[in-house]
Amino acid sequence: MPYKAISDLPDSVRDHVPKHAQEIYKEAFNHAWNAYADKNERHGDESREEAAHKVAWAAVKKQYSKGDDGDWHAR
Repeated sequence: MPYKAISDLPDSVRDHVPKHAQEIYKEAFNHAWNAYADKNERHGDESREEAAHKVAWAAVKKQYSKGDDGDWHAR
């Protein structure tokens, strides 16, 4: 289920991640969604969606970190 807009992202992303990081998340998720369509490309028994979310969070973590306030901030 690729995301068409950042407004479609999960609440945990929309409510705590800056807009630029939301854009990174969306693009990384959508790319991974396509890249991991084949079950053989994924690790263990994880679903296509789980794999895409992991990739998306990893992409966000390259430029942002979670603060003590629970929100994500640029590094």
